[in-house]
Amino acid sequence: MPHTVAAVDLQRFAAATTEAHGVPPEDARLLADTLVTAELWGHPSHGMLRLPWYLARIRSGATAPAAVHRVVSDNGAVLVMDGRDGLGQVLADRATRLGIERARVHGISAIAVRNSGHFGTAAYFTRKAAAAGCVAMLATNASPAMAPWGGREKRVGTNPWSIAAPAGRYGTVVMDIANTAVARGKIYHARERGEPIPQGWAADADGVPTTDPRRAIEGLILPMAGHKGYAISFMFDVLAGVLTGSAFGSGVVGPYRPTGRSGVGHLLICVDIRAMADPDEFARRMEDLVEETKSTPTAPGTAEVFVPGEPEVRTAERLHTEGIPVAADTWAALAAIARTTGIPLPAPLTSTPLTSTTAQELPA
Repeated sequence: MPHTVAAVDLQRFAAATTEAHGVPPEDARLLADTLVTAELWGHPSHGMLRLPWYLARIRSGATAPAAVHRVVSDNGAVLVMDGRDGLGQVLADRATRLGIERARVHGISAIAVRNSGHFGTAAYFTRKAAAAGCVAMLATNASPAMAPWGGREKRVGTNPWSIAAPAGRYGTVVMDIANTAVARGKIYHARERGEPIPQGWAADADGVPTTDPRRAIEGLILPMAGHKGYAISFMFDVLAGVLTGSAFGSGVVGPYRPTGRSGVGHLLICVDIRAMADPDEFARRMEDLVEETKSTPTAPGTAEVFVPGEPEVRTAERLHTEGIPVAADTWAALAAIARTTGIPLPAPLTSTPLTSTTAQELPA
């Protein structure tokens, strides 16, 4: 049975235990915020489930506790950073700050990061750029999860990407997706909850479709939209891996493994809206687009049409009040961290069954 914990208490625990592993306080708070934010958005597969993985990689030396990046090249609007095996969240956050700054000067910026690590949800960073008046796209590569179309061995990552834009009084619209039928973390979360996965998500190691999350983890995640998902994922490896000078294809190591250089690459592109349009006019046009979309007559069984990013905002509003449900296996892993670090577990508010609204489709 899961434990329900207040977001602020979960964040304090994650920050304190990360800092106990040698991560600077500000960076530890950032990592904790990304994990709890994912939980609040209704995406636990990118939340506290991953904290033990990140800490295990720090303990093994695969991830440097202090992210000390090096600028490889700086051409003004285009900058390349070497992350030197630092935490992906910290490096992506620095890239976002740089991307916003450079876009304000040049109108558009491209920040490449090599030798980084898994950074959690891409929308966490593109939302920041949108709040600063940019339209942003962030792409990353990932360790192999799917087979090339027609193949039966893992060679291509989920390689998620996000696009975000300010939308006037509607806040931010944001897309954040993996190029597989589902993000890999969703399958790990199903395993933790002891639940089968839907048909069409994955195949076992022999390429036979499966609903067993354990066999899926050992096997293949299927691409979204058939060959199209494979092709999109391949091309994002070109942008995030090959172009940035980072690892690519089977050379990328995921957070699920406690050892081995990650070699993840990211590419962030920011467009300063002021360089292309009047910001107020852009906001009005975005509001028109949102309103036209949401006014669409609904299909049978559908109560409301949402724009991208809206379900996460609704879920966060609810979970801020109700607390965040933490699956039993994840709670056990957090308890092990508490024993190792001496940091007390946060006091649960209650123990309640999970509902479908706490396990929505994972975006990345």
